Amino acid sequence: MIILGVDPGTRVTGYGLVSGEVSRPECLGYGSINTSPKAALPVRLKHIFDGLLDVIEKTKPDHMAIEEAFFAKNAQSALKLGMARGVIMLAAVQSGLEVFEYSPLLIKQTVSGYGRADKEQVRDMLKIQLRLVQAPDPMDASDALAVALTHLIHFKSPVARMGAKR
Repeated sequence: MIILGVDPGTRVTGYGLVSGEVSRPECLGYGSINTSPKAALPVRLKHIFDGLLDVIEKTKPDHMAIEEAFFAKNAQSALKLGMARGVIMLAAVQSGLEVFEYSPLLIKQTVSGYGRADKEQVRDMLKIQLRLVQAPDPMDASDALAVALTHLIHFKSPVARMGAKR
């Protein structure tokens, strides 16, 4: 099973691909879809949508995993993030992928063993668990790999699967 993890953003959308068994997960690749901050929001959203469709077409994942929306202090930022999540989910559904959502707390707990871990701690644990030569970069791709690894672990465990939202 190939899992595409996505870390949504209107400037940088990270993605990461994981497969294998829970005891030996494998990183198949990662990257980011970058948009110009000078471009109008609808243009950036289209770029994210098209970029993700391209990733899906090239990698043929079985599932998509995405971080659940969080509460932001800035309403404008939260709205834009929601729009990015919408086009990401649309790309998945249009490609026939089922979408699973995980809370940031569960992702951090699963990958690092500590639900309040910072991004660097999560990235360091990903490097170890996925046997990577160097830590994933950019950070958005690292976050996406963490979501994908969380899905691999929780989807294959009937008890842990209860933490997934469809």
